[in-house]
Amino acid sequence: MSYPTSPIFNEISIESESPTLSSTSVNGRIQSRKIGGQKWTFTANYPPMTQAQFKPVWAYVVSKQGSHGVFTIIPPVVSSTGGTGTGTVTCTATAVGATAVTIASLSGTLKAGDFVKFANHTKVYMLTADRNGAGAIAIEPPLVAAISSNEQMTYTNVPFTVRLANDLQKYKLGAGQFYQFQVDFVEAL
Repeated sequence: MSYPTSPIFNEISIESESPTLSSTSVNGRIQSRKIGGQKWTFTANYPPMTQAQFKPVWAYVVSKQGSHGVFTIIPPVVSSTGGTGTGTVTCTATAVGATAVTIASLSGTLKAGDFVKFANHTKVYMLTADRNGAGAIAIEPPLVAAISSNEQMTYTNVPFTVRLANDLQKYKLGAGQFYQFQVDFVEAL
């Protein structure tokens, strides 16, 4: 059973979390260092729903047992390219930690801010610069796993591998017997 695709969210808030330790000395100098990997978090709000619309969503969320269950979700709109990209895009072999990946077989454009995902990754990356056709794409965060030669890249309907951000889930039953629901997701790395 996959995450229900209907009804769709009427609002989504996405955050990029990049844990950093920093300290400021007496003279004002700041030192910082990365302490962990970047992850995406997002909050989705649903429009007021009837009981028939709400119950499948509620049943799925409860079945994940709080932040224990891992699943995929394709957020509407934000998971597709803002450009005109088409084609089955493949990559050249790229090492862990790289912030550029060479791609082939792209027709059209991908835009800065677009999300992409590589076939052997659960991690989702974001383009930091526009790309027109084949060539190197700039991504953030750096690769958490190597990319094999000819590995495919998804750039439209990008699935996020997530878990619920909270163990407590709740809803409101409002005026007119409409259900109000908000759900928080965090990328599962």
